[in-house]
Amino acid sequence: MVWEPTDAAWEENLSAARAYYAEAGTLAAPVTATMLDKPVGQWLANCRKKGGLGKNQTVARRRAAQLAAIDPDWNPGALGWTVDWQRTYAAIAGLVATGAGLEEIVPGVTADGVDVGRWLQRQRQHVVWQGLKAGQRERLSGLGVTPLPPEQRAGAGKAPRGGSAAFERGCAALAQYRARTGSVTVPRGHIERLEDGTEIKLGVFLSNTKTRRAGLAADQLKVLAALGLDWATA
Repeated sequence: MVWEPTDAAWEENLSAARAYYAEAGTLAAPVTATMLDKPVGQWLANCRKKGGLGKNQTVARRRAAQLAAIDPDWNPGALGWTVDWQRTYAAIAGLVATGAGLEEIVPGVTADGVDVGRWLQRQRQHVVWQGLKAGQRERLSGLGVTPLPPEQRAGAGKAPRGGSAAFERGCAALAQYRARTGSVTVPRGHIERLEDGTEIKLGVFLSNTKTRRAGLAADQLKVLAALGLDWATA
């Protein structure tokens, strides 16, 4: 027997929220998100609204604590930023947690259809960084993200120029791999160690570079073509 239907519905939706967090690593869900046959995205959006946790303040505090126990950042608006910002940050945190280096998250790298590389590049711009809330800067810094100096500008949507240290290291790793194996076909999980001990996730570098080919500079394409990558000349 269900004595309080609203409590039963709350628990069902809370279970869906837990399942969503286990899969996505965040409760900053889009309103279209579903889980366990529940419209969890819309439900969370409703919870964030004024009075969305109920009119009874004791109940509302208990429910807020339950959501915070799943994800302390479940309500980004209360922290001073948007759900979209939190969701993209969580996507990058997820990539880092699974082994991706920040140097690999470049424009053209996507997660759930969002160009997280371009987003990350923009956050690093000096003007944008200074405009972030302290909590946002703290979260990004926790991932190892640092702002660009005022005189530098990261062109939105453009890949690093040929002088980029990350690009040069990737090309050096490819040249070394090609010299040793005679091939430029690299398994995605392959890690190439340079002479100075630097480890380059060469397979990931090539995959990401090919994905953002349209944004590469002409001199970068020439370097890649010279190394034997046919798609760089197509």
